Amino acid sequence: MTIYTQLDTWIDAHFDEEVRFLQALIQVPTDTPPGHNAAHAERTAELLQAFGFEAEKHNPSATELAAYGMQSITNLIVRRKYADGGKTIALNAHGDVVPPGEGWTKDPYGGEIENGFIYGRASAVSKSDFATYTFATRALEAVAQASQGTPHATALQGTVELHFTYDEEFGGELGPGWLLKNNLTKPDMLIAAGFSYQVITAHNGCLQMEVTVHGQMAHAAIPHTGVDALQAAVTIMAALYAQNTLYRSITSQVEGITHPYLNIGRIEGGTNTNVVPGKVSFKLDRRMVPEEDPVQVEAQIRKVIADAAAACQQGITIDIKRLLLAHSMPALPAQLAMVQAIQRHGQAILGEPIPAMGTPLYTDARLYAAEGIPAIIYGAGPRTVLESHAKRADERLHLEDLRKATKVVARSLVDLLT
Repeated sequence: MTIYTQLDTWIDAHFDEEVRFLQALIQVPTDTPPGHNAAHAERTAELLQAFGFEAEKHNPSATELAAYGMQSITNLIVRRKYADGGKTIALNAHGDVVPPGEGWTKDPYGGEIENGFIYGRASAVSKSDFATYTFATRALEAVAQASQGTPHATALQGTVELHFTYDEEFGGELGPGWLLKNNLTKPDMLIAAGFSYQVITAHNGCLQMEVTVHGQMAHAAIPHTGVDALQAAVTIMAALYAQNTLYRSITSQVEGITHPYLNIGRIEGGTNTNVVPGKVSFKLDRRMVPEEDPVQVEAQIRKVIADAAAACQQGITIDIKRLLLAHSMPALPAQLAMVQAIQRHGQAILGEPIPAMGTPLYTDARLYAAEGIPAIIYGAGPRTVLESHAKRADERLHLEDLRKATKVVARSLVDLLT
């Protein structure tokens, strides 16, 4: 048997255990907001301890958390050091998720298995890759240890680090960003949570802003005595949505990424049905292709808002607050060794070519790339986000995709560490 088939055999033999591990992770909620995620990190560390993996616990300060808008974060690092002379490879997945929302037919925190799928919030994105990366590392070590003293012993060089973090939904600044900023880790390369049928080498950036429109409340029986903030907000939002037509002319050269787009995801305001609204706020999300300049994008959005507000009723004022500026991640030559390993073993395990491409998502991988660390995205999941039901009701993961991704990652780690 080759080292690769030995890895496959170990993963098959321990796959029921891997599924139970994922079920246990799904069963601890990590809704963000509100972002009280330390309990999940504690449970994860407990489960890892049972495998002999010691998880370091790194906590941002209460002041940092309060300013960020989250309640608790415990970031985990597991360091598995082998012989000197090799690379340090980080494997990063995030445990925080958006709240379940409505429409579920399964328990969002049940980890229920039906027809070969496991259901639950974060089953696909990305508690699944807590399991992928943990069991790939376990397989790597078990097979390498079993080979010692044989003519074909596997000598691992370097280090694997598991980075399990908890604020991707807020932008990652107190997760990977905080770990890197505080010099708690500096790997040579990164594999971050993704899906099984493509390896992602580039992704979009994202600008999120909160716009607050101020008017003057008045009784609905005498509306002329007020200044309608909602009517002004509608005018401003219409101007923003009109930009989507213009964005279609901005095309990316990265396969898998088309053009920029803008979405308004939340709006609130007013006091009652019979009151002219005096204050309305909304939050927008502007996706940026890798070729765009984030500074120019933000300036243009602010101009669209200001111009639309200027055309509204006198007495309207606006406040604009930037919530997030996540830079895009470009494809880089330094990713090549990881990409080739994933593609080679992905095709062997899945029986089809694994394309290297971009994604319109933004991820925590960009934070590593910004520090000069080559990063790719690969893990357990279907071909598309839509198939996974991520951020929708009945999020799910096909268990065979979990099994196959674990094999691909384990095999790739052998190539990168020997």
